[in-house]
This record gives sequence, structure tokens and C-alpha cells, in this order.
Amino acid sequence: MRGLKGKIALVTGGLGDLGYASIVRLVEEGCRVASFDLKTDDAQKLSALGVFHQAVDIADEAAVKVACATILEKIGPVTILVNCAARFIFRSVDATPAEWNDILSVNIIGTSLVTQNILPQMKASGGGSIINFSSVSGFVGQANFSTYNATKFALRGLTKCWAQDFAPHHIRVNTICPGYIYTSAFTDSCQKLGLDIAEEDRRASAMHLLGRQGQPAEVGAAVAFLASDDASFMTGSDLVVDGGYLAR
Repeated sequence: MRGLKGKIALVTGGLGDLGYASIVRLVEEGCRVASFDLKTDDAQKLSALGVFHQAVDIADEAAVKVACATILEKIGPVTILVNCAARFIFRSVDATPAEWNDILSVNIIGTSLVTQNILPQMKASGGGSIINFSSVSGFVGQANFSTYNATKFALRGLTKCWAQDFAPHHIRVNTICPGYIYTSAFTDSCQKLGLDIAEEDRRASAMHLLGRQGQPAEVGAAVAFLASDDASFMTGSDLVVDGGYLAR
């Protein structure tokens, strides 16, 4: 990808499968990468890649402010922001206020807080690229997924608004929308819902024209593209990486 070497990128949810895959690809492309994640397990695998990792709850405004300032101090200004961190709560109209607050605090408010605190660094640098993680769940209705889908629809809306707001500063904002990707989040969700993982994999694979779920590295490649100069005329767009899920 053109224009990535030497750039500083921040990936939230860096210890999740999709965040980690994004980091791996950005490092391969020559970026210097920082990571936020509430988890601390397996943080050493980020250190092995030369990633500057901080344990951050992106729903905590004060913590986000300090962590973003620390990146600027330790590494330099961020010009690529990948908002990948997410809560996975799958409920319908029976969702409690606590569940709504939990998922919104990360998927929407947390994403906004990180963007708000990185934006001055991008403006001072003369531009940048912001990539928000939505999903095919941000395009369609899915039974008993109201809480999750509502946030993924909202992230697509944020992208289109921010694309207009930030364009005068040469900051592009796009959304990446994966289909079903075989990740620990997928298997964890199956377990929480009491579903057989192998059967759900077969069912999910059949929903895609390519007959399988995607791999994290395939999403990471799309993230690198949106971050790069190869996507220089893209903003306010939804990049769907779904193996034909939405084409059915």
C-alpha cells in the first residue's frame, strides 16, 4: 500500500482478533503502531511487534485523554486511527438500561472519545485517515440483535457525518463492514447464546456467496487499504468485506 511507511497509527481493541490483524498488517506496511485495549492478556504479542500498547477503557473520558496525550509524547502524532474496540451484547427489546449503557459506552461514546482526542493530532499534521468498524449488521436486521445492530448502524452514520466535518482538514473517514469472520468473538458469542460452534460456523458460511466465513487477515488488508494513499479519494464510504453476504 502506498503512503503508509513511517505513519503513526492507533488501533483500539488491539488485542481482539480484528484489531490485532489490523495491527499486524499496518506493521508489515511500515507503520509505527499504538494500541488500546481494556484487556491485558497476550499484550506481549503486541510488544513483540514493536507496538506501544496501553490498557485503556475507551469509555473512560479521562483515561482516553491521558492515553492519547501519551502517544503524542512517546511516539508522535497519530494520522491513522482504527476504531475497532467493541462490546458484543445481543439482546432485543428486553435489553436493560444497563446493557444499553454498556454497549453504547464503548461502541459509540468510546469511539467518539478516542476520535475527539486524536483529532487535534491529525489536524496539526495536515490530515489523516479514520476507519470505524461497523459490520454487515449495520445494514440489515437480525433477530435478537437489536443492541448490537443499533450501534453498528450508528457507526455508519457517525462516519458519514464526520467525513463532512473533517474534510476541510484533509481527514478522510470511512467505515469497514465485515461479514461473519471466524474470530474468538464469534465463538464466544456462540457460547454465550448456547449455540453449537461447528453448526453455527456451517450456518454462517452458507450465508456468504463464497461459502465460508472470512479470516481476520482479510479484514486487516482492507483496513490497510483504507488507511493508505491508495484510498485517497475515499471518504464517507462503507467498505464491505463480507464474502457476498449482502449480495444474497
